[in-house]
Amino acid sequence: MHSSLKPVDLLSIVFIALLAMIALFFFQTISDALPFVIRYFLFSLFIILLAFLERKVPGNRFFNIMHAFIPIAVILLVFNSLGALIPRIHHQYYDDILIRIDFAIFGAHPTVWMERFNNALLTGVLQIAYISYYFMPISLGTVLFFRKKHKEFDIAVYAIVLCFYLSYVGYLLFPAVGPRFTLNYLQTADLQTDHLTAWIRQGLDGLEQNKTDAFPSGHTAIALVSLYYAWKCREHTLICILVPAVSALIVSTVYLRYHYVIDVIAGIMLAVLTLLIAPGTFRLFSKSSNQLQG
Repeated sequence: MHSSLKPVDLLSIVFIALLAMIALFFFQTISDALPFVIRYFLFSLFIILLAFLERKVPGNRFFNIMHAFIPIAVILLVFNSLGALIPRIHHQYYDDILIRIDFAIFGAHPTVWMERFNNALLTGVLQIAYISYYFMPISLGTVLFFRKKHKEFDIAVYAIVLCFYLSYVGYLLFPAVGPRFTLNYLQTADLQTDHLTAWIRQGLDGLEQNKTDAFPSGHTAIALVSLYYAWKCREHTLICILVPAVSALIVSTVYLRYHYVIDVIAGIMLAVLTLLIAPGTFRLFSKSSNQLQG
């Protein structure tokens, strides 16, 4: 059975296979690991099936769009699976180390220091900036896809998905829950919010099943990679939107107490690393994809 597996498909399958192996290695019994392995197998099968259907029914717009945007679903499914996987691997988190690093750099806890700016309007604006992270890569992909920049689309989506997976490696190696949980006892006041902002925060808490995603800041990394490819692909209107949105998002990660500053620094470094290795690994997976289709 030949399939039109793209480099991003192969990247996802490799990373999902790695997670399955981690489950088998760390869990005490096969029966304990089996639900994770089955889940990851189904994720991979879903990717392969869509690639096969797109190749089997050439010119079908539905399968073409589904295959192009399947990374959205895969990223969400893999991320939420980490919420159950990480606690079975680690029995401690690394927030204490991150807290000490921040304090050593600034001589204070940044989230506590930022209380002086606490007001409902600023919280609302920065909360919207924070959730804009979910739409940045999707907006970039949508613009490139429907403007028929297919090569640029494939490369940009690959780099963004690679950045997601590298951030997940960080969560697996250094799980941390962030200052909103660990430093709450030092905060002299809760963030001032209106009803909409409070609803957004509650919704995020309910939807994100993985709470150990502080280090590195995936929000920072993905936002910067999305901005870079918007610039590289010369999407000027999108750049004008992303520049202020990304800037506000980076500030929001600390103000809203989701991240330590060291998380943000690590997120910037992750974005740089992604941009450095994405072209080479994309070419590597492209060769493998061509061989599979040959």
